[in-house]
Amino acid sequence: MASRDPVADLRRIAFLLERANEATYRVRAFRSAAATVAKTPHDELVARAGAGTLAKLSGVGEVTARCVTESLAGEEPVYLRRLVGTEGADLPAEAAALRAALRGDCHVHSDWSDGGSPIEEMALAAADLGHEYFVLTDHSPRLTVARGLTADRLRKQLDHVARLNEALPDGFRILTGIEVDILEDGRLDQEDELLARLDVVVGSVHSKLRDDAAKMTRRMVTAIANPHLDVLGHMTGRKVSATGPGDAAHSRARTRPPSDFDLEKVLAACLEHGKAIEINSRPDRLDPPKRMLTVAVEAGCVFTVDTDAHAPGQLDWLGFGCERAALCGVPVDRVVNTWTAERLLKWTASHA
Repeated sequence: MASRDPVADLRRIAFLLERANEATYRVRAFRSAAATVAKTPHDELVARAGAGTLAKLSGVGEVTARCVTESLAGEEPVYLRRLVGTEGADLPAEAAALRAALRGDCHVHSDWSDGGSPIEEMALAAADLGHEYFVLTDHSPRLTVARGLTADRLRKQLDHVARLNEALPDGFRILTGIEVDILEDGRLDQEDELLARLDVVVGSVHSKLRDDAAKMTRRMVTAIANPHLDVLGHMTGRKVSATGPGDAAHSRARTRPPSDFDLEKVLAACLEHGKAIEINSRPDRLDPPKRMLTVAVEAGCVFTVDTDAHAPGQLDWLGFGCERAALCGVPVDRVVNTWTAERLLKWTASHA
């Protein structure tokens, strides 16, 4: 029987574990093993598999060694087969229709800030999922805990993305962007000249989330009025218990109530300035809450459905956001990442 590709199998397992929101250490074990196997000559892998010494390679453990051995023998690894066999149920019809209509993702992180994978790895995973684009939105300088990009690092990233786009598969492109911090006075945490160069700007509140309603409302409305901002990210800042089995216990310890603000004034600002509200698909966010999302739909707002992905497998979390959008009656034509990249860029340019 012909050998399978053990690197591809290990990476597929890591992808499925990420998508299932399993514990990070499990994902890391398979990605580390894949990196080691990719650097090891095929003949050496075969010899080690026969001798039972694969686990002596750095980054390869007993479980990952078994997967490599099965893959080299031409068998689908049992671990992979079990993951595929336990994948979730299909989306309800309306959510599935929205998911099928999405052309890209407007909120994606890489290892340039607090993501776990290189930009090119994220891009190839997105292309494999059928995306036409994603917006690279690494953090801004103020969020030091997330290795936010200084102006100089962001300029270097823009050059890097330009080079990557020349080498990526036809039909897929990386759009430049940022998840910029909304500062306490409503200013955006990056130089105006750089924000003007970016394709899409997502603005989010990451600090002083317990400010009183009046202050938080002024802060958000000021940011929404800024011509550089296109999307209001995870608008309440809440954290909820993760739905995945691996991180649920940790997530419960990190739960956070939504910020307090005047929803009607924030929605009115979004409508006045033509800005989108993000439907954040992360299982530990699912932001905004359904009651707020329903009000935003009734008000006539436009939306993005985004993953806020920090790893390749998380790029397939769009279904969570689509389910919430469908439940709250979000019209497909009011979700801006169902649009082509050209239409999306024309829309963001209209804010300048």
